[in-house]
Amino acid sequence: MTNTTITAHTADTFTAADTGSTDTAGTAAAEAPGSPDQPGRIAVYAAPAPKAPLERTTVPRRALGAHDILIDVRYAGICHSDIHQVDEDWGPGIFPMVPGHEIAGVVAAVGSAVSRWTVGDRVGVGCFVDSCRECDNCLAGLQQYCTGGDGIVFTYNGRGRDGSPTYGGYAKQLVVDEQYALRIPEALPLDVAAPLLCAGITVYSPLSHWGAGPGRKVAVVGLGGLGHLGVRLARAKGAEVTVLSQSLRKREDGLRLGAHDYRATSDPATFTELAGRFDLVLNTVSADLDLSAYLGLLRTDGTLVQVGAPAKPISLGAHSLLLGRRSLSGSMIGSLAETQEMLDFCAEHGIGAEIELIPAERINEAYRRVLASDVHYRFVIDTATI
Repeated sequence: MTNTTITAHTADTFTAADTGSTDTAGTAAAEAPGSPDQPGRIAVYAAPAPKAPLERTTVPRRALGAHDILIDVRYAGICHSDIHQVDEDWGPGIFPMVPGHEIAGVVAAVGSAVSRWTVGDRVGVGCFVDSCRECDNCLAGLQQYCTGGDGIVFTYNGRGRDGSPTYGGYAKQLVVDEQYALRIPEALPLDVAAPLLCAGITVYSPLSHWGAGPGRKVAVVGLGGLGHLGVRLARAKGAEVTVLSQSLRKREDGLRLGAHDYRATSDPATFTELAGRFDLVLNTVSADLDLSAYLGLLRTDGTLVQVGAPAKPISLGAHSLLLGRRSLSGSMIGSLAETQEMLDFCAEHGIGAEIELIPAERINEAYRRVLASDVHYRFVIDTATI
């Protein structure tokens, strides 16, 4: 066990004059949470149309079902995929869209048949809120790869089994089936825990699946929202960790987070000196990279795992795989059980995301800064400001 103190890096406090916020009294008046067992309306930040700035509004909240819990959302992380979906980079969206799948809060009410949770429990919700529960993957505990029915139900920009749109965590409250919430250990502050529900599990799952640990050498490509957690988790698992970044600008941070080495990929010597070195290369970036060059960094039987989602198709030379029996694979978030395992692991080892805590009025500015790679290393919204 590593006795690391979990800390949050909090952004400056902003005033309404700083943010250009407008009077939301009319919107606030329309908010009507009502009794949990009756439909209501909740305050949210939503994109009214593709590529539009997010604004405060209200959306329907479904009535609490027998197996549902009502969560008072305390914090919601901003993921780059939120921006992709608002901008419809990955296909048509459902609007108004309430992003947010890095959700941390407290149980406010429970349905009549709920057995796992009580009011006051600290809970998190990640990237999905339902699955078919019957396909081979669901039965194997791999809900994130659900193939039954219409497949996985994403936390936002999706449709529930009743056909209604799902709304995410940029909200005051959220109703979710009790089976799809995770317990956040007391040792994890809720604000730094929120990004673990997507960014954390996205890197933890492949690190676990491909055996990062003592005697293994792991390279993490990129030191951003995903990469900074990849470094911390790989180091906590006992692996020798190297960061591969375009420049040495974040070298000090990388070493502080636990990397043993930090190399610039803009330097051709990096690929020569590190050829054949790694058991696992974890690519956390969405940029268009020369994957053949990165595959050359692998030992025999090594694997390059893609967790970033480039907009363009990936291409590579076949010989980069043939020479050394190397593999190229992908990984998408993690199962419910693995996500809970990750949260417990992070609590045990003192691992939380490095965050900038912002009021909701700064969401649009935060989106611009994410696109400019100007965040250290995850924005988290204080939902009390919605």
